[in-house]
Amino acid sequence: MDWGNVTTEDLIDALREVDWSAPPRPISEFFSRFTTPKSLSKWESRLKCNLYYYRTNYFIIIVFILGLAFLRKPIAFVAASLTALSIALLNDSFAISFNEKVTRTVRLYSPHLAAKLRPPVGPVARGKRTARRAIHICGQSRMIFVSLFAAVSCMLWFTFCSLLTVLWALLIGLLTMLLHASFRVPNVKARLNTFREEFRNVWRNYSEF
Repeated sequence: MDWGNVTTEDLIDALREVDWSAPPRPISEFFSRFTTPKSLSKWESRLKCNLYYYRTNYFIIIVFILGLAFLRKPIAFVAASLTALSIALLNDSFAISFNEKVTRTVRLYSPHLAAKLRPPVGPVARGKRTARRAIHICGQSRMIFVSLFAAVSCMLWFTFCSLLTVLWALLIGLLTMLLHASFRVPNVKARLNTFREEFRNVWRNYSEF
């Protein structure tokens, strides 16, 4: 796959669609080989490739740095967890899995309440390609929960934690991610055998016939 032809919007949508439940890449592979990109186009292609392939590693790094920044403030771990959860719910596969686990847990104690948490069923047009189905959590749009968790986490950050420390931690995490994605040489074997097919499957429903 030529990552130079993949737009930023396509990459963001792919990261939202792809399954994030896979474990992070091994440390030996993550820190394997680094070189300077030879051109701007090579850098852009490498950056998109690594952001997609090492997405779980980068997510863990950012959360870990946030945790270290507030090691002496336990409430910061709650804020960081809610922030991470609000971001993770933007991913379709994680949101669906999260909804299933919550519904299954509620069903153990109250089957009647679990039945009310089912998402609304919309009309289905046969023979026509419909828009991408909306993701629901506990019968409500997932954006309600994303906004709720994000609002609570922001309140905790502003009330109990130093905003400047948060910004510095995020800056260090993002800078670390950017530097690694810029200089890490893409694993050709893994790219050809693993994530290219994964990326292709994600975009199968968007292909033009």
